[in-house]
Amino acid sequence: MPAVVNSTFDDPVTLAVIQSGLQQVCDEMDLTFSRAAFSPVIAEADDRSDGIYAADDGSLIAQGQLGLPVFVGTMQFSTRTLIEMIRDGRCQPPEDGDIYIVNDPYLGGTHLMDVRFATPFYVDDDIFCWLSNTGHWPDIGGAVPGGFSANATAVEQEGLRLPPVKLFKRGVMDPEIFSIICANIRVADQRIGDIKAQAAALSVGRERLQALLDRYGVETVRAAIRELRTRAAAQMRAKIAPIPDGRHHGQAFVDSDGVVDEPLIIDLVIEKRDGDLWFDFSKSSPPCQGPMNSVLATTQSSVYLAMRHIFPDVPISAGAFEPLHVVDPDGTFLHAKYPRPVSGCAAEVSQRIAEAVFSALAAVLPDVVTAAPAGTSGNFALGGHDPEKNRAFVMYQLTGGGYGGNGKHDGLTNGCSTIGISKTPPIEVMEQVFPVLYRRYALREGSGGAGAQRGGFGVDYSIELRRGEARASFVMDHGRFGPQGILGGADGAVNSVTVWRRGEAYTPPHLSKDQDIQIEAGDHVDVGTPGGGGYGDPFQREIDAVLNDIRLGYYTSGEAERLFGVVLDASLSSVDEEATAARRRRGGK
Repeated sequence: MPAVVNSTFDDPVTLAVIQSGLQQVCDEMDLTFSRAAFSPVIAEADDRSDGIYAADDGSLIAQGQLGLPVFVGTMQFSTRTLIEMIRDGRCQPPEDGDIYIVNDPYLGGTHLMDVRFATPFYVDDDIFCWLSNTGHWPDIGGAVPGGFSANATAVEQEGLRLPPVKLFKRGVMDPEIFSIICANIRVADQRIGDIKAQAAALSVGRERLQALLDRYGVETVRAAIRELRTRAAAQMRAKIAPIPDGRHHGQAFVDSDGVVDEPLIIDLVIEKRDGDLWFDFSKSSPPCQGPMNSVLATTQSSVYLAMRHIFPDVPISAGAFEPLHVVDPDGTFLHAKYPRPVSGCAAEVSQRIAEAVFSALAAVLPDVVTAAPAGTSGNFALGGHDPEKNRAFVMYQLTGGGYGGNGKHDGLTNGCSTIGISKTPPIEVMEQVFPVLYRRYALREGSGGAGAQRGGFGVDYSIELRRGEARASFVMDHGRFGPQGILGGADGAVNSVTVWRRGEAYTPPHLSKDQDIQIEAGDHVDVGTPGGGGYGDPFQREIDAVLNDIRLGYYTSGEAERLFGVVLDASLSSVDEEATAARRRRGGK
């Protein structure tokens, strides 16, 4: 149904142009950040985001379309916290050209590797808004290269934690703050490229936003921002209107916390009342010892990104969040407090939270909710010394997996993670920058969950260390429980990790989580990422679609018979004959 609003902005054309203009400002910041960054995880994988936030409370005004969805909420909360700390004197007041740096998870953040910059945008000596961005740094110090300490029990083991401080003062980088950062991270000499790229993105944002204000006027743009927020709230309420009043239950599971080898339960009740949705996680597992705790900002943002997946056409604005209320899950692992470790929160737990939302709403929104996607970023870090280049390195890789099937079609194969648009960096780039060889990078056949619309397939890859020695660490998930199928669909295949050292296979006790595994030249790590869950009864899948999957090598004949009830006759060579015979055996026409 269309959203109905009482418009106070009488020129819809200008409103639409300003909305696109704000979006374009953020998009250009995103592109600048990626193009200027040094690290492949930003320059190639696009693990970053840029946005515009309100001056009074940090509410989201606009975010780049190519930014990570999980940062939609966290950057809003981080900016809000910065504003509050400035107001009560806990943080130095801003001046034009200042850029604050912060990565503290407990101040509206994610994990320590996601480093946020924020700068005030002034109009006539008053702050009109804040520009902010987040970039995933490949290392932030801590116990292991890359920051993903699989069995950390305190945040200090995960790396350097920065409260909001001015890294740039009136446009000039503070050498003392920079030296403190460099003294606490690995390959510090390479971080200046990412820092300057992150600052350059904000500089481009200032220029483009000023041009927009010059063209339409400050008050017109201010009025448009208010109107866009109101309309976004109305649109979200219109989208959730078909959901029946009452309580809708969903669950998802984290394999383990990396320390205690027991599953963590995300137990969610979504209640629809008075036109809004209330998300209650209070029955989830208590805080855990390992790094799979989630800070409150990430938990809230995960709910927002899940609803964005379900209703992608609702504009990215704080207004879209207004009908979505997350009950504070205090006392659970979804509201981590200092000093709980949190390296897995944004990359892994956030995706389980989204999966729980999908699970809760699948029955009441079957035409729009998908089965669970792969739901892991496949965080793999390798750090060591390259004797050929005579320098240290830290390689960080994230990996795609299968999307869940839906009411209209099969799930996407090798899609990005639930939390963003980040993709695996090109293997050619990784092999040039780091002393590794990709022995294999292929489709993981058979990994998609069976269904009337099957899940997409994950990735099967193998990375070999070519020279020197290194330490491998990974924080992944879905190694114990595959991505959930819905409405009768089967779960997708689980994540798998095998480390081969001197020809002997090693499987981590926690399946997809381990750290500090010493490897040498010739050793390799094999990973199979999960496939998406299936949608609907597999025995209702079209015969022609099953036969096509077999011909493409996605499933064997035996798997097709077991999963989809399709029995092939080896004596038939004609495609039409095969399909006709298979339909008869299934009881169809």
